[in-house]
Amino acid sequence: MDTRTGPPKVEIIAIPNIPMIQPGDDLPGIVFERAQAAGVAFENHDAIVVTHKVVSKAEGRSVRLSEVEPSPEAVELAALVHKNPRLVEVVLRESRGVVAMRPDLLVVENRLGVICANAGIDRSNVEQIGDDVTLILLPHDADASAHVIQNRLQSQSGKTLAVLIIDTLGRPFREGVIGMAIGVAGMEPLVDVRGQTDLFGYVMEHTIINRADEIAAASSMLMGQTSERLPVVIVRGANYRPGAGSGRGILREPGKDMFRPKEYVYPGKAR
Repeated sequence: MDTRTGPPKVEIIAIPNIPMIQPGDDLPGIVFERAQAAGVAFENHDAIVVTHKVVSKAEGRSVRLSEVEPSPEAVELAALVHKNPRLVEVVLRESRGVVAMRPDLLVVENRLGVICANAGIDRSNVEQIGDDVTLILLPHDADASAHVIQNRLQSQSGKTLAVLIIDTLGRPFREGVIGMAIGVAGMEPLVDVRGQTDLFGYVMEHTIINRADEIAAASSMLMGQTSERLPVVIVRGANYRPGAGSGRGILREPGKDMFRPKEYVYPGKAR
């Protein structure tokens, strides 16, 4: 937390006027240019938070449903979950396997190892042409994408930065969605406070804080989910430890997960 000018504080600053990103666009260059145009300067230890949607668009991670041929497995699964077989085929391609399902809901482990609905695939904030549907996929390697953005912004700004790529995801046993980190560069996403003492001397035994998800959730309040058009924000004053952490490091090991099925009835096809 920033304590340089009085009480501790954390600031969340939107970079305005990010255009609709197209495949092949120089996303880090656009972010830096729009920050400069708005008079927003990067500072050392800023965390730059980027929605996956603009990263995926720049990387060309999209698919048209009309171009998808559903497999027999996708057709069978689609009948169970009451979804378009073409969509289910795309979900299976982007997944390691199906975790849970019911009519209108398909929860999978996606190619990044994240447990989420529809492998994180959606059509929101995507311009649609005609009657066809264009879907946006998650980045192929969100950690690698975060490193690319971090390296470019650090080179352009001369500052030491962290970058998070985030998505909006649901959580078991909780209503509503929340911003979570899927790609990390320049910071350790977890803060291990085991062995530290609280106000009354109690020694913490199990507590590990997910700082990356805390920053992601705070950022998503400003970014919004509908028509806000604020896909990039700066979080200033966040108490994180610089390092070589990754989004993969947030994932719970399968052997420690009490709720993961031992095998997938519908294996995915992610490679």
